[in-house]
Amino acid sequence: MRLMGLDLGERRIGVAVSDPSRVLARGIEVIERRSVEKDLAVIARLAEEYEVEAIVVGFPRRLNGTAGEEAKKAEAFAAQIEAHLELPVILWDERLSTVRAARALAEGGKRKRRLGIDAVAAVVILQDYLDSLKL
Repeated sequence: MRLMGLDLGERRIGVAVSDPSRVLARGIEVIERRSVEKDLAVIARLAEEYEVEAIVVGFPRRLNGTAGEEAKKAEAFAAQIEAHLELPVILWDERLSTVRAARALAEGGKRKRRLGIDAVAAVVILQDYLDSLKL
């Protein structure tokens, strides 16, 4: 079964999924945030469509490792996802994921540019998690 990765932003949510063998992550969509209910409905639809068994949510720690206001928002939304979808949700440290996503976009082809930084950041978060499973 696949895993889903989410990069939570104020205006958009980047979405990535793994392949069934959980080796590679790829960006699939950017959700324009409307309301919690609508955002959860889109995430639920994608989780069902891709047969997701767990969701990895980017957890925005500060560079010094502490959790600020954005991290608290991510925790709260992750709890809502878990309750709504009845799937396990894993919070994953996303420090510098946006920087790495921007670098990947600059180096990448048309597909990466078309997906945008939010989906690429979700790929970075999910791929980091998948790589940690191999250690």
